Amino acid sequence: MSLYIASLNSGSNGNCYYIGNDQEAILVDAGISCRETERRMRRLGLPLDRVKAIFISHEHDDHIRGLEVLSKRYQLPVYITIPTLQSARTRLEPEGIRSFTAHKPTVIGELEVTAFPKSHDASDPCSFVITYRHLRIGVFTDIGHVCEQVIHHFRQCHAVFLETNYDEQMLEEGRYPYPLKRRIRGGEGHLSNRQALELFMAHRPAYMSHLLLSHLSQDNNRPELVRELFEQEAGGVRIIVASRYEETEVYVIDAVEDGSEMVQWRAGGRMGTTPGAEAGARKAALMEAAAKTAGSKRRKGKTAGTDGVIQITLF
Repeated sequence: MSLYIASLNSGSNGNCYYIGNDQEAILVDAGISCRETERRMRRLGLPLDRVKAIFISHEHDDHIRGLEVLSKRYQLPVYITIPTLQSARTRLEPEGIRSFTAHKPTVIGELEVTAFPKSHDASDPCSFVITYRHLRIGVFTDIGHVCEQVIHHFRQCHAVFLETNYDEQMLEEGRYPYPLKRRIRGGEGHLSNRQALELFMAHRPAYMSHLLLSHLSQDNNRPELVRELFEQEAGGVRIIVASRYEETEVYVIDAVEDGSEMVQWRAGGRMGTTPGAEAGARKAALMEAAAKTAGSKRRKGKTAGTDGVIQITLF
């Protein structure tokens, strides 16, 4: 059982995130051109015909710029709320439009996509949690502040795309006019590095394996700055900075139930053309290693180092 996740682009110049298993996938937002989406997925070895739907978080241009062409060319249904659709400056094929309701899962094959409201200056903005069996991936960007709903869903995720938009000092001392600074750091703008770090430190679950720092400002943040900040507190979580210029690697999120225990492992890398086959080979090797570890380190129903969880990391 595997989920494959990647950022195709993340920033004010365009946002698009891929989450899928071996059979189906979704895109969250389509803020880069159709051609660039095709190009980046091809480089990652991710077939576009595996994508079964596009989910739109809100109507800002950096989240829908490529939506019209991409959805039409591949006949992809677009899941979007009515207020967002009414505010979006894009023309979609009527038969391809699907609405969704916050907190009610939308089923795409074996994936379940659950939206919840977020604080952002848009008509009806949503964040998403994508579930495959018991694996959960969060896409939490364009968030003005950390509310109870963000905390609730963050605590349940195995991997998260989390906004780290700006460094507070860089924003304060930067060239932006005061009204724009106020909009960014207001309650309906974006999360700062500090706000995101506080969420991560206080509420990450023990089984979180990957954190993809997302939607970095070009002018008010630096990848090396935010990476260093989070790596100091990573505690075994792999920290990745999602670029505003190129795709990330594909990261494999895997977990297998083994009796009363969960055996979990983590891996990341460019997938080539057959991610399912590669994951299967990796799974067999890791299950054998995990079984040996469980046999040698089991004590009173717990595995040494974690609460009933063995974690094997391949980086």
